[in-house]
Amino acid sequence: MGTSWIVSLRVSWPDSAVPPPPGPRLTPKRSGSLPQELLDLTHLLRWPLTPGDGGNLLASTSPQTSTYHLRDPAQTSYPLGGYLEAVLIARDHQGRRKSHGGDLFRAQLLGPDLKAGVPGDVKDLENGTYLLAFPLLWAGQAQVQVRLIHSSEAVGVLRGIWRDQWATVDFVGYFRGPTGHEETVTCNVNPLLIGKEESTCHYRDEDSGELWFCAQPPTLPCDSLVGHSSGRYWNVTTPHEEALLARNVTDKALHQGISPIWVAEENNRSLVLSPQQPCRPGIPGPKPSGFFHQNTWHSLSCSGRSFSTADSILGCLAGHIIHMMGDSTLRQWWEYLCDIVPSLTPVDLHTTYQTGPLMAVDTSRGIVLQWRAHRWPLRSLRTPVASLHSVVRELGGLAGGSHTVVVLSLGAHFTTFPPTIFVQRLAGIRAAVTSLLTREPRTLVVIKLANTGYKSVYGSDWFTLQVNRLLQAAFADLRVAFVDAWEMTSSLALPDSIHPGKHIVRNEVDFLLSYVCPT
Repeated sequence: MGTSWIVSLRVSWPDSAVPPPPGPRLTPKRSGSLPQELLDLTHLLRWPLTPGDGGNLLASTSPQTSTYHLRDPAQTSYPLGGYLEAVLIARDHQGRRKSHGGDLFRAQLLGPDLKAGVPGDVKDLENGTYLLAFPLLWAGQAQVQVRLIHSSEAVGVLRGIWRDQWATVDFVGYFRGPTGHEETVTCNVNPLLIGKEESTCHYRDEDSGELWFCAQPPTLPCDSLVGHSSGRYWNVTTPHEEALLARNVTDKALHQGISPIWVAEENNRSLVLSPQQPCRPGIPGPKPSGFFHQNTWHSLSCSGRSFSTADSILGCLAGHIIHMMGDSTLRQWWEYLCDIVPSLTPVDLHTTYQTGPLMAVDTSRGIVLQWRAHRWPLRSLRTPVASLHSVVRELGGLAGGSHTVVVLSLGAHFTTFPPTIFVQRLAGIRAAVTSLLTREPRTLVVIKLANTGYKSVYGSDWFTLQVNRLLQAAFADLRVAFVDAWEMTSSLALPDSIHPGKHIVRNEVDFLLSYVCPT
């Protein structure tokens, strides 16, 4: 089966003496190794220190008093292809300048009349000052918008939870005996979360080596586990911490600090053009990775294509088998394609829709479109355990080839656990992807980054940023393609949603198809 190896993760949190929670040691059976960067989580997940507010909410960063202004004197117009730079000063609720960084700001340059937008770069100087930079990618009017997603004090709460809590949710396992008698128990990623270890059922994934634990049922044996579902969301915050994460101070726009600017055309060009190179796996991703104009995503890494009709999508997918594995944001892609292409006929596999597997086919064109949820930890309605296949197992069963497309979306269900749990999952999947590309290099593997959405202790954008860092580090040196859903969902002035609207999904799918059919 290949060389066995053990992942040893180096984590230290300089602002606390509390050690990270222990996790099961992982011993995947597949060959491969993680990049050194991914093994050193201290460096990869570095975030400026957040001293806290000493229990005084008024000392936390305020979206009402924080300000930003142009770095240089305003110009009558700005050249297409240049940059606009600004300075942001963080202040607390009493208007006092902050002396440290660590806030999570989101900066955007928007063109509302042109349905345009691009994320800005936010550089934390770690002294309460932030430098903002915006590429000028379209001609016409543009407007800066800055939002405080989380104060540094709120980030400190999130970071502490991620560091100190073994989990913030649990799950339910359903056991059934031969007579139909059922018993339910608590399940989780660590046996210490569900009771005494000697009275715990251990489940080891033979393909990835990952472990899952359920409390021993009162009368039924461990091998009678038949169902899985979400359990409870734990209360892990104090009243003061809840106030730091409250809606009135979370994801709030700063007062407008810069008047709209005008970007002039250059040589009769009104847009910065995408590179001419076709979209191929392994192309380095610039920052930003693209921008919206007229509600269409323009990639800055390769020549993305538009697939606006059912016929154009069918022409691209003909003869392909698409394997989508991951979370519900990827199921949206499956639903979009089934909705926009009438000849893609869903097949009733008599499964739980929320977790799949789901399948749609066009037999006349040889198209098979599949989606299934990844295995636990998975927050879902009750679903048969037998339907929850590990991504590693699914990848190991693929022969691959030029007709095979694999799309993975991981991370949304791992924000309720320490980062080591997600790295363990990535270890097995990376090894399986490496094996797949080795035995059949013509296979297309696409990684969808996690998008913006939740703002709570269970799924904050701050967690998602860290998850995306881990995803990119895990696959950066492999010949895979990335769809940067994070930037696509943070470029326009739209309310964040864990399940983005149809026009965002359309652009995500168009970019996927640009890799399937680059020319």
